[in-house]
Amino acid sequence: MSKSLDRVDRRILEELQGDARVSNQELAKRVGLSPAPCWRRLRRLEEEGFISGYATLLNGPAVGLPILAYTLVSLENHHPETIREFDQLVKERPEILECHSMSGPNDYLLRIVAGSMEAYERFMSSHVLQLKAVRAVNTSFVLRTKKYTTRLPVA
Repeated sequence: MSKSLDRVDRRILEELQGDARVSNQELAKRVGLSPAPCWRRLRRLEEEGFISGYATLLNGPAVGLPILAYTLVSLENHHPETIREFDQLVKERPEILECHSMSGPNDYLLRIVAGSMEAYERFMSSHVLQLKAVRAVNTSFVLRTKKYTTRLPVA
C-alpha cells in the first residue's frame, strides 16, 4: 500500500463494511465530509488496493447449500506439477469457496459448500480424492455458526 490510512479513511472503510450499498452522499455524511472529497477518497482507497471489491453475501442454506465443511488437505509432495494440479482443481470447482496454504502438518485448508452430505461425498470422491497429488483429507462439518463476519477491524 502506498499510503497509510488516516482516521477518515478508516471511517470510510468501516462504514462500507457495514453497508457497501450506501450512497456516496450518505457515506460522506456519516464520515463528516462533503460528497466530492468523500468520492475522491473512496476512489483512492480502491486504486491503492485497500478495497479489493464489493460483493453480495448469500445465505448458503437459503440458496440450497446447507452443508459447510472445512477440509484439511495434505499433498503427496510439493513438486510444481503437483501444486499446479491441485491449484487447477481449486480454481475450477465452485464448491470450494476458500483455499489457504497452511503451516503445520497439513498443506491446505478448504472451505467447501454442498447441497447435502451425499453431494459433499460425491464431490470429494469424484474430484478431490481422484487427484494423485492428494495424500490425505480430513473434514470437519459446521454444526452451528456462532459468529460470521467479513468485517476487518480497521477502526
